[in-house]
Amino acid sequence: TVAEIDEHVRHRPISRALPVPRIRDVEVRRGIVHVANDVQIGNNVKIQNNVSIFTGVELEDDVFCGPSCVFTNVTNPRSQIGRHHLYERTLVRRGATIGANATIVCGATIGRYAFIGAGAVVRGDVADYALMLGVPAVRKGWMSRHGHRLIAAGAAGLWRCPESGWRYQEDRTGALRCLDWPEEQSLPS
Repeated sequence: TVAEIDEHVRHRPISRALPVPRIRDVEVRRGIVHVANDVQIGNNVKIQNNVSIFTGVELEDDVFCGPSCVFTNVTNPRSQIGRHHLYERTLVRRGATIGANATIVCGATIGRYAFIGAGAVVRGDVADYALMLGVPAVRKGWMSRHGHRLIAAGAAGLWRCPESGWRYQEDRTGALRCLDWPEEQSLPS
């Protein structure tokens, strides 16, 4: 069977639809994109060229996948040994950005609005709003929902987005939260 693709999905003729669950409001850019079985893709997802989304990956709404980013689905692959029963789930939460040529090792959860820099290799869970850079990826700061590095705003422990002015604050557990817009609500258009 072939994927059921909404009329709202924008894709180039070179993109191929493979057997997957329903794909809704998704934009596939130039080049080849591979979407395997048992993949979930939310609304308003942007998938750039040469991206492979393998079994076990879930992309929530508003996720951006940069060119040639990679999602693995088994930690110890071998050509001669079938490990389909060992596929691990990878969850990319709402609004996250995966940069060009970044690798997401299976079993990770990428937090809401996290930003994975180009070429980074993520080997575990990533906090909401975290800016992750390097190999292996480490947190180098915080990003706003608008995609800007947050600026520390004084003794009150607040961070501020340079574009929107929205304020962010770390809670007692070290998690970052937006104070000026509900976490589960889309950005105003």
